[in-house]
Amino acid sequence: MSPKNITATEINDDFDVRFTHRLIFDRDVLAIDNPTIDRIFADAPTDEPRAGMIVAVDAGLAAKTPGIHDAIRGRFDRPHLPDVREILEVPGGEAAKNDPAVIDRMLDAIERHRIDRRSYVAVFGGGAVIDAVGFASSTAHRGVRLIRFPTTVLGQLDAAIGVKNGVNRFGKKNFVGAFDVPVAVICDERMLETLGDRRWSEGFSEAVKIACLQDAAFFGEIEDAADGIRERDLDVSRPVIHRCAELHLRHIANSGDPFERREARPLDFGHWSAHRLESMSDFERSHGEAVAIGVCLDAAYSHVDGRLDRGSLDRIVDTTVRLGLPVFDPLLLDTGLIEGLEEFREHLGGRLTVTLLEGIGHGVDVHEMDLDRLRRSIAHLESNAPA
Repeated sequence: MSPKNITATEINDDFDVRFTHRLIFDRDVLAIDNPTIDRIFADAPTDEPRAGMIVAVDAGLAAKTPGIHDAIRGRFDRPHLPDVREILEVPGGEAAKNDPAVIDRMLDAIERHRIDRRSYVAVFGGGAVIDAVGFASSTAHRGVRLIRFPTTVLGQLDAAIGVKNGVNRFGKKNFVGAFDVPVAVICDERMLETLGDRRWSEGFSEAVKIACLQDAAFFGEIEDAADGIRERDLDVSRPVIHRCAELHLRHIANSGDPFERREARPLDFGHWSAHRLESMSDFERSHGEAVAIGVCLDAAYSHVDGRLDRGSLDRIVDTTVRLGLPVFDPLLLDTGLIEGLEEFREHLGGRLTVTLLEGIGHGVDVHEMDLDRLRRSIAHLESNAPA
């Protein structure tokens, strides 16, 4: 017989977990007399055994920085710092996120060297390398402590600031991933000198993006500085990099949604098409370049949709071009681009949310895009792209 008078029981409680997201800008952090790394570990318990550490280095960075392995080992060769047990080189760019073997190598090293949850993984490289290595560290033992050393403009002002880690699967960007707050993000200005001009310029697409969304005055500063940025004037570029990183950090810390539980992801302005362009090009189109195109596309759509005035659209496109970035790709004309909207909807959790502009510095969320207006927006970019 069925029990009688049984009622459902529900037990609830609320809790918060406090994180500190530590972002440091410096120069020559691996120099023996630079105290930045020592400060990171100044609060580590002194009564525990010396922690171990695995280090991953972007292979491209290693090729352009002879002696970086010795510099890392020399800098950490102190009893109060983690013991470097292995340095691995991993492929740079999206190759790191497309190849499961990269994750397997990291997990194998973590297991072989008995890297536990009180030990560390450090990663030197661009945003894609940081994403891939971070995914391995965040899933091993459900979270090994991670220290990020972003070495590209894109990494320092955007990619390494977030708390996500992700890799590509099934031809989809960041299909597999996890959230994990790093111990610290240490940005070494000198490492930016290893970048080619294309890698240098692409990072500033994210600065244009966040300025368009949140700070009209900052957009004006980028607009004024665009020529100097393209010429790699550090005195001009440095304030833009730092301000962009700060805006990203403040959004993560203060938006109330650092782990993206809600459907809207405003910092993904321009990204629905960017991610699709990357995969459609077999990742020949870099993330930063794809974001530049995606930002211009969504700005153009905002204009066609009657939200953004023509003058503001022209300023966004012109600034992007002056930074040395593309504003159009023939792949925008491919019918497969539209699949990016469906992939984005799925990635967000069920309902499409795309951020548009109602003015520079003023983003607004919408939940559908008209295909005819999208085609007109693409045609506008095609006709206004540099020859």
